[in-house]
Amino acid sequence: QVQLVESGGGLVQAGGSLRLSCAASGSIFIINTMGWYRQAPGKQRELVAAMTSDGNRSYADSVKGRFTIFRDGAANTVYLQMDSLKPEDTAVYYCNLKPAYSSAIWGQGTQVTVSS
Repeated sequence: QVQLVESGGGLVQAGGSLRLSCAASGSIFIINTMGWYRQAPGKQRELVAAMTSDGNRSYADSVKGRFTIFRDGAANTVYLQMDSLKPEDTAVYYCNLKPAYSSAIWGQGTQVTVSS
């Protein structure tokens, strides 16, 4: 059974940086997409960034130029480097693994709070 373990959330001042990490364990199909979603209070969960196993990246418009997603394929780990953080980035961030041909798996979520 695949599990995702997230770390790296916390409290930071506006303009600061955080790095989130998500490690996947278990039997993972080699073709997959790993990504990060976030959900702020009262809002729907939204895609922040995603990266396929062959290296294609995508970002939400709101984070382009500030956030970077990258993967350590050998370790089945995905990272989200978040720079120039804004108060509106405050949310619970969830790791997501979508293997080809099977259902997506979610992490437990990690809180990111950006103070103004």
